[in-house]
Parts: sequence; C-alpha cells; structure tokens
Amino acid sequence: MRIPALLRGNSKLRLALPGYWLALLSVLLLSGCSHHARTSRSATAPAVETSQPESSTVSEADERFVRHHAPLETLHGMASWYGPQYNHRRAANGQIYDQNAVTAANRTLPLNTLVRVTNERTGQSALMYITDRGPFVPGRILDLSRAAAHKTGVYLAGVAPVRIDVYRAPSSLTEGGRWAVQIGAFQNTGKALRLKHKLQQHYPNAQVIDFAGPTGHWVRIRPAGERRSVAESIQRHLHPAEGNAYLVRLD
Repeated sequence: MRIPALLRGNSKLRLALPGYWLALLSVLLLSGCSHHARTSRSATAPAVETSQPESSTVSEADERFVRHHAPLETLHGMASWYGPQYNHRRAANGQIYDQNAVTAANRTLPLNTLVRVTNERTGQSALMYITDRGPFVPGRILDLSRAAAHKTGVYLAGVAPVRIDVYRAPSSLTEGGRWAVQIGAFQNTGKALRLKHKLQQHYPNAQVIDFAGPTGHWVRIRPAGERRSVAESIQRHLHPAEGNAYLVRLD
C-alpha cells in the first residue's frame, strides 16, 4: 500500500496507521450488522423434530406391509393438490418438498405416516407418506403433491373426495403429540403482526411467532405444554379478521 505524502517521514503517524484502519473496519462491520438486525422482522417457520424415513418414496416393504395389515384408522374428506410455489422448499418434516414425488400434506396426522389415498369418485389410489402440513383451506383434509394428484385422479378435477387409510405412524394417532394453532394467511403483514402482539399479551406463557410463506404471512401460537386440548380451545375461540385458525400437529 502506498503511504500518502502527508505521512512520509512522520514515524508517529505511520505507527498509528494500522490501528486507524482496524478501528475504521470495526465501525463498518458493526454498522452492517446493525442494519441487518433492523431489517429482519419475520421469523422462519420453526423446524420440527421428527423420526424421518430414509426416503419419502414408498418402498416394496411398505407395499408388503399394507397388503398384510388392516388400516389403523380411516378418514374421509376433500383433497386438493399443491405444487409449483412450494416446490424445492423445506417441508414440515424437514425434507425438501418435491412436487414430482408421491407425498401428501395433512394438518393432524403424525408426520411420516404411511397412508393409502383413494379417490372416491374414480377408485384410483396410491400409497404415500404424510410429509407436510396443510391444506390451510376450510373444508379440506389433504393436500396432494402434483405426482400424487396424477396417480389418484385429483389433478384435473383440482378437488375431489378421498378416503385416507392410515397404515403406519411413528407415534400415537390419539394420544400425545405436539400441537399448535396456525392463523392465516394474511396478505397484509401489519395485520399479522398486530395479531401476534395481541396473542402474546393474551397468552403470556405461549410461544407466538410470525413467518412468511408462499401464500402470505402466518402467525403460529404454541401453548405451554403443546397439549392438543389447549390448542383446540384456542382454535375454537380465535376469530381473526383475516384468514382462518387451524389446529396443527407439529410432530
């Protein structure tokens, strides 16, 4: 580095030069960190801790298991499908969502539950794992990946009645679990943040976060103890001005 003419021959200034540059660098670094902290206001949806299968792809062993066992539970409801805006994003079970893999999302079955989904109009069916949470639309019970929608004949219809036969789950279907209430989606971020603030005041012992998703902004409240009964009570009494309140299992 060339030394400016002002500093040539001035040993005291030359000795002080390294300290000057170090101080300047520290100020710049601190300024950059402070700006980043101020502009970041939305929390990322928290990761979940769950026992994951090595792959979300149904194996021959899974198919053999289903052939020799009766369902643990059977559910009925409307299914839709989700794809492009979620593709390659992290799913609720921690894996990356692939719209070309045969998987599904449900709000309350344990993550990584093995199910057979049957289209009640056409009889088409497929085995798949529950890898994600949703659908967050009133009156729907299941969101299929694009590939799963093709296999079950839901793709062109968009929405169809389905039967969900539950064959294997990593934890109890009826007891325990970690539960929360998810509210949204808010197109107005300010409304989401105001609701978050109100919930923090009303439920001081709960964890309340906000986070952005592909369809809008969300607020999630995790009651102390994460018990289903408490989450259900909160969900019943919440009437947000925008969006809806959904009971969601986190594990």
